[in-house]
Amino acid sequence: MSRIAAIQMASGPQVQANLMAAGKLIKKAVEEGAELIVLPEGFAIMGIHETDRLAIAEEEGKGAIQDWASSLAKQYGVWLIAGTIPLKTADPKKSTASSLVYDAQGKQVARYDKIHLFDVTVEENDETHVESATTQAGDKPLVIDTPVGKVGLAICYDLRFPEMFRQMVRDGAEIFVTPSAFTKATGKAHWEILLRTRAIENLCYVVAANQGGYHVNGRETYGHSMIVDHWGNVHRLIEKGTGVISMDIDLNVLSATRKNFPVLKHCKSWTLSK
Repeated sequence: MSRIAAIQMASGPQVQANLMAAGKLIKKAVEEGAELIVLPEGFAIMGIHETDRLAIAEEEGKGAIQDWASSLAKQYGVWLIAGTIPLKTADPKKSTASSLVYDAQGKQVARYDKIHLFDVTVEENDETHVESATTQAGDKPLVIDTPVGKVGLAICYDLRFPEMFRQMVRDGAEIFVTPSAFTKATGKAHWEILLRTRAIENLCYVVAANQGGYHVNGRETYGHSMIVDHWGNVHRLIEKGTGVISMDIDLNVLSATRKNFPVLKHCKSWTLSK
């Protein structure tokens, strides 16, 4: 068995303060025995304005946030999935929302750029988001090999697109990680339902690290970070504020369930290309 952990934060506009807070939580996860740790979306900055991310965007492979993530992964000898880090693009008005994965030696081994961008109006509180105005979308799902299993990466709004998750399980995913910053309104309505559904329909573990609390920019995020097993059971949960949840996962049990309950083999809608 392997232990995985999700970190919940309530990040603000000051990068160094956020990194200090995240570092303490990573240390706690390590003390709990975690081998792979997932940070939430926007862990390094939840700015006053969406454009604040552009001011701290880094070139891939260099920059203070990436150096910090690499050094902590190496220091603690763990795999670290660094939520989202804004990386520069050819367009100075846009950055990516990139999950960077670091191995236990601190080497960046993978990068996933958020595909689905949050361009919505939440009628419940007349809250409008146009993520595409400042973010360049990715275009490729990603599954990677890690010491805890094959991990499929997704970010926040991606959760609403089941075909992406089906593609990742087709590519071998056993665990989904979903760094997020779900709003309070959408989280209350859909967060747990979406996470458990993605787990059940794909027979995968889901490690969901969310932002959770009030932010200086006036936004409120839902929290309720959780780890869900392949049968849809919520094993660990933290509702509000900052904290760590961790859990041992057993891929032998997952494999046996997939063999005895072969829903993935029964699927007749493999229409997505490799």
